[in-house]
Amino acid sequence: MATPCVGINRISPVVGLVGSQGAFGRWLHQFFEQEMKLRVIGRDPAGDVERTPEQLIVEADILIFTAPIRITPALIDEYTEIAAGRERGKLWMDLTSTKTAPMAALMRSQAEVVGLHPMTAPPKIPTLKGCVMVVCEARLLEWRDWLAPFLARTEADCVPADPAQHDRIMALVQGMVHAAHMAQAAVLRECSPPLGGLEAIQRFRTVGYELDSVVTRRMLASNPAIYQDIQFENPYIGTMLERLAAHIEFLRDCVRANDEAARRAMRVRLLEQARTFYDADSLQKGSYEFDRLRYLLSDLAIPAHLSVFLPLDEPGSLRALLSVFETLRINLDSIHSSRTPEGQLHFRIGIDPNTDIKNVHTAMEMIHQRGIGRVLLGI
Repeated sequence: MATPCVGINRISPVVGLVGSQGAFGRWLHQFFEQEMKLRVIGRDPAGDVERTPEQLIVEADILIFTAPIRITPALIDEYTEIAAGRERGKLWMDLTSTKTAPMAALMRSQAEVVGLHPMTAPPKIPTLKGCVMVVCEARLLEWRDWLAPFLARTEADCVPADPAQHDRIMALVQGMVHAAHMAQAAVLRECSPPLGGLEAIQRFRTVGYELDSVVTRRMLASNPAIYQDIQFENPYIGTMLERLAAHIEFLRDCVRANDEAARRAMRVRLLEQARTFYDADSLQKGSYEFDRLRYLLSDLAIPAHLSVFLPLDEPGSLRALLSVFETLRINLDSIHSSRTPEGQLHFRIGIDPNTDIKNVHTAMEMIHQRGIGRVLLGI
């Protein structure tokens, strides 16, 4: 029997990242260093050889695997073989979008084991506030008292799950959604050129089209390997795709038939039966959220706007900014806040199009002169 590893620091542990050069690995590195004040070491299997797996196993109290989905189980097994029991008493975690295979590999080690899945791309803010993180506890003893405050510090909405439950749900939440948008992108690529391309189609947009278009373009702008692995590595994706394809084929066949029986069959199966699945409160909330998104898109489409960054995020900062517009009697159409990747507070301010442009330029100068903020985009 291997000798248990000694000298583990659960108060201020050293965090090791395997695959730390990935986007979420880089965010994690920053989170542990800046938010939790922990020492972080890492090794990217794709090229960073600053530390060997042996050194990571020895030095890290917590080891987190952030590698691509399809290589993660084998990578964990490799580290387990090298550790040869020295991982006992330490905490090993993974951040993959599937959980069955990675968690099975983690359980073949002698470490304490937790699987995490942040349901978001690396955020632009220091925490996961407003985002969901799935937590799969598998073997957790001495590290439980560390895990709870760590999860609280992320500010994520943490949802417990077992690996199979996670993967079944991800086949719907991720796999089905991604599949639909990839198919939409393929159809647009084939059908839009004779109509003038995407720009021509965009002029005829609906709220639904625009929302789908945003998701599709975000996917296409991201790492394709992520979306590929989500489809190929989740064991429940195949069944979901068969069901999705069956319903699309049913709709196609109804449209081909183009008679009253087909119309009734389509309405009953795809609309009325589906509607009974959602309760009345859920449907009402859905309509309300759709209207909220429509209002937001309308605000963001206002061409007359200012983009202002506030260096101070403290009580009174927004009041000082708004006082400039009040002084100059500039009416605002909308105001929306967000944060930069560095955490800087940003406001997008829609201006009444009837406003005198000279007053707007004066407002921009006052914002600079008073040290209230930086105007990066003006009208």
